[in-house]
Amino acid sequence: MDNSGKEAEAMALLAEAERKVKNSQSFFSGLFGGSSKIEEACEIYARAANMFKMAKNWSAAGNAFCQAAQLHLQLQSKHDAATCFVDAGNAFKKADPQEAINCLMSCIRIWLPDMGRFTIAAKHHVSIAEIYETELVDIEKAIAHYEQSADYYKGEESNSSANKCLLKVAGYAAQLEQYQKAIDIYEQVGTNAMDSPLLKYSAKDYFFKAALCHFCIDMLNAKLAVQKYEDLFPAFSDSREYKLMKKLLEAHEEQNVDSYTEAVKEYDSISRLDQWLTTMLLRIKKTIQGDEEDLR
Repeated sequence: MDNSGKEAEAMALLAEAERKVKNSQSFFSGLFGGSSKIEEACEIYARAANMFKMAKNWSAAGNAFCQAAQLHLQLQSKHDAATCFVDAGNAFKKADPQEAINCLMSCIRIWLPDMGRFTIAAKHHVSIAEIYETELVDIEKAIAHYEQSADYYKGEESNSSANKCLLKVAGYAAQLEQYQKAIDIYEQVGTNAMDSPLLKYSAKDYFFKAALCHFCIDMLNAKLAVQKYEDLFPAFSDSREYKLMKKLLEAHEEQNVDSYTEAVKEYDSISRLDQWLTTMLLRIKKTIQGDEEDLR
């Protein structure tokens, strides 16, 4: 069956579901099991939604899942309603990102506060944050949802998941020049990591990123921070990141752009710089090239 045939079948199912809903509202249905007709309508809406998915009509699929969700709410079937809203959200992701967010928020409102499912709510906040990140490119809103997710994960003692969200927040905060916010998170996650045999190795990366954020504020800040991290986590002083920071601080003190560039190139030849590190290192480099007035 081609897509037009699937769409025609889905439309027929929608009409059937609507008839069931109408019939459920009649006087006799009210007396003799109107709710069973609503249950049947829920099932038919879901079948129509899946048929629309097969036809790749994502908006129509999302709308049909939403119809099923609303009917499940009418029947007080909260779990089924939430499931339909998630299915609707997944369909809308391919056609209407804002509508996908609305569906996931409806789902969160069902899971909280009545059902207390904080881990599931946290997961949906991450999905919403990712839509804001990639589809709608609204970084402030992405940050807000990552923060909310981290908060819920922490409450459920899911510290690893909470830290993943917080590190996303820190990365974006630094890009938005909210350096102190980023520093607080990197230091917090780094301090937690150094006490864990499994995560100890990654602590140096978090302290390095915190030091770079300090450097973007002020060179003296960065110098004191590097000393603090070395005292706190002696293994930091053996890392390539620590050695790079020392060279960058020295180049900055001497206002030597060539030394700074050489140190970065040497580091990049072994550990490739990602977009975030490149951005931070370029911001610091500009403070070497600029005059005093540019820094104020």
